[in-house]
Amino acid sequence: MNQRTIKFAFTPKFHQGFLGKGHAAAALIDGQHFPQTDPFFLLMDDQLNLPGGPPVGGPHPHAGFETVTFVVNGDDKEWKTGSLELMTAGRGIVHTEEIKEQTTLRILQLWLVLPPEKRWIEPSWQKLTLDNVPTLQNEQGTIRVYSGSSHGLTSPLHNHTPFTLVDFQLNATSEATQQLPAHYNGFVYVLEGSVKVGGRQLEKGQVGWLDSLNETESELHFQSTEQGARFVLYAGQPHQAPIVSHGPFIGDTQEDIVRLYREYRQGKMPHLNEI
Repeated sequence: MNQRTIKFAFTPKFHQGFLGKGHAAAALIDGQHFPQTDPFFLLMDDQLNLPGGPPVGGPHPHAGFETVTFVVNGDDKEWKTGSLELMTAGRGIVHTEEIKEQTTLRILQLWLVLPPEKRWIEPSWQKLTLDNVPTLQNEQGTIRVYSGSSHGLTSPLHNHTPFTLVDFQLNATSEATQQLPAHYNGFVYVLEGSVKVGGRQLEKGQVGWLDSLNETESELHFQSTEQGARFVLYAGQPHQAPIVSHGPFIGDTQEDIVRLYREYRQGKMPHLNEI
């Protein structure tokens, strides 16, 4: 099987997030190069250490894509460690992300573009908690399959855009593999330690984008160093269709964006609590 490797790598920079002091954010994908990152539009690493007090955040709309929120480190309340939420915005939805209490949290939130034929489907919501994520544990480490398939395990998540999301936690000097359709676009983000991906080493905090192959199937080979490694793999089927984006909306044309703002102002988008 054809082996894939890393074509380029970079280290995203953290800055103060929109919630102000206590919110550090880094853009792994910034929405500026969608033809190269297709089907992934935006991915933020949000790290919060908020003292509590007056509510921060609030209700806001989305349409034309899905948000995939992976809780790397959470709490024992709403944001549980290891959980994942997939919100299909489709034709339009309003949801509320509001923090009132003291919070220490790290989440990865992805904007996953819907295919044109499913752009305006009815909104929906799915959630996986850590105890119902398909998991493989052996002498090499722990592998959790949040979307797609890995090592004979398949996530129960229903996907409109075929994509793979796997959390690898490898012990020291351990190995793992991952099979992917060769046309999938994808990347690895190292959360802890360091790992060789297809022979190229990535360090903590680095993002490595995969090369592309003109084949049917492909394989990735991972090898951790003496300190072990934790990393997430995102890979998905590109749509190869143009999009228009503005604020919280993604459409096929500029007219779509105008319509979405109008429908939001007219109260035509349901709240997440209503579905």
